[in-house]
Amino acid sequence: MHQPRGIAEDEIIGKCKTGSLKYQELLYKQFYGYAMGIGLRYSISRDDALEVVNDAFIKVFNNIKSYNSDRPFKAWLRTIIVNTAIDRRRKDLKFQLHVEIDNATPIGTSINAVENLNVQDILKLMQRLPAMQLTVFNLYEIDGYSHDEIAKLLTIPESSSRVYLSRAKEKLRNILRSEEHNHGRSVG
Repeated sequence: MHQPRGIAEDEIIGKCKTGSLKYQELLYKQFYGYAMGIGLRYSISRDDALEVVNDAFIKVFNNIKSYNSDRPFKAWLRTIIVNTAIDRRRKDLKFQLHVEIDNATPIGTSINAVENLNVQDILKLMQRLPAMQLTVFNLYEIDGYSHDEIAKLLTIPESSSRVYLSRAKEKLRNILRSEEHNHGRSVG
């Protein structure tokens, strides 16, 4: 499809509000990369991320008339993507019991190896976390939610949010140590 050059974001959004499929497609293409970046952080696989992104865009198009242009569109879109990913995670985990984590002892904090990694290294390691740990880690460490906010979003006790975060960090440390150990052996 030929994409018109120089169409302003507010014009695209305005046309989307009228239900124009052409402009919905333009909006999707313009923000797809941004949306996938967020979706991938909350998903175990690329396919899951794509489903989150597509579901989020459906919500965007269904609710775009309520979008307030005083707020940056990217911030509005980001909120929808994060909430869609969380809703999906909640649906995937609805049968999982959280009882065992409520009684778990938080893992102590040791040297924070995660601080020494760049963003791409962390994102690669994060894909190896269990789903709930990945979600809590993203919400707390990357998106800046408090444990209280995470607990409300995921409908879990606040203490569980803290435990999931501790376990995620510990698992990341263990993965990092393992990779450093394996890399050190292969070099020597």
